[in-house]
Amino acid sequence: MHELLNHPAVQGGVAPFIVGLAVALIGFRLRLAGLAAVAGLLTAVFLIGNFSLDSLTTMRKVVVLAVLASFTGLMGDFAFKPRRGAEYVLGAIFGLASLWVFWGPLAQKPLLAALLAGVAVFALVFAQVAFTVAHQSDAIRTGVSGLGLGLGVGVAAVLGASGLIGQYGMSIGAASGGFLLTAVIFGRGVGAGATLALGVSVVTALLGAAAVLLANLPWYSAALLALVPLAVRLPIAGRSHPALQAVLASIYALTIAGVSCGLAWTASRAAG
Repeated sequence: MHELLNHPAVQGGVAPFIVGLAVALIGFRLRLAGLAAVAGLLTAVFLIGNFSLDSLTTMRKVVVLAVLASFTGLMGDFAFKPRRGAEYVLGAIFGLASLWVFWGPLAQKPLLAALLAGVAVFALVFAQVAFTVAHQSDAIRTGVSGLGLGLGVGVAAVLGASGLIGQYGMSIGAASGGFLLTAVIFGRGVGAGATLALGVSVVTALLGAAAVLLANLPWYSAALLALVPLAVRLPIAGRSHPALQAVLASIYALTIAGVSCGLAWTASRAAG
């Protein structure tokens, strides 16, 4: 059993999927299904053995902000009704918070390079959060966004030579898959809300930025993933069965994610 739990595929995929599915199944009647993504991420963090706040490294800050994002969304779902423009406010808030996450790597760069990198990180987080939160009321689209963003940044990060970032990303994709399966089975009874939308968008944007700043992922590969939540807003036959909606939206999302991974692979081949 110990060897099984130490396998990267279990840590970053199988276990987060099971936990995400369990959280979604148990919590959807209590409006807590959106916690599936962060539960999957924390499962991967725990199994990998990086669950500590003794020293706040960049990657540990990513986990901290991911948890804060999910619980911010949870409080918003229970206390407020979605308002027009809220996605941009949340995008700006977490875009600024991302500068705290990457303060160490940015501070090591020359001033102009640090400013440019900081603006790029802010823009990536802002766009990804705003685009995802905009469809928070649609469980299928939000779940597919998490699936595409997580798998996209996970595979791209591995190609960019960062196994840890890759496992974290894949855990978000796997846990979102568990949520999506629940949404397909129970239909309109399952809500994603800001809890899931913020959980998947903030952490995957941070992981993409981390793969660029700390590994060898090209910036354009990470930037392209911000289009995933836009792609899932393409027509998905709203009156059709949720399973068909999920399949169509997944095709859109995974096409963008696949192109992003292809660009990462091409860059890795050129560098090698």
